[in-house]
Amino acid sequence: MKPMTPSADLAEIVGKKSLPRTEVTKKMWEYIKKHDLQAPENRRNINADAKLKPIFGKDQISMFELSKCLNAHLS
Repeated sequence: MKPMTPSADLAEIVGKKSLPRTEVTKKMWEYIKKHDLQAPENRRNINADAKLKPIFGKDQISMFELSKCLNAHLS
């Protein structure tokens, strides 16, 4: 539950202040659902928009890869 500092790319989505990893994940899911980024054919996949592409590094990831992508953007 230690607060982590998000990278500049991640801060565009979750904000600039330090947050625990759980809150970062929660805010990411809020963003994904608000912008309807889950793939309609398989809801376990997340499509990247312009803000998520630098975080994911590709056009689509599975929900199981999300925490790995977030870890690279937290310090």
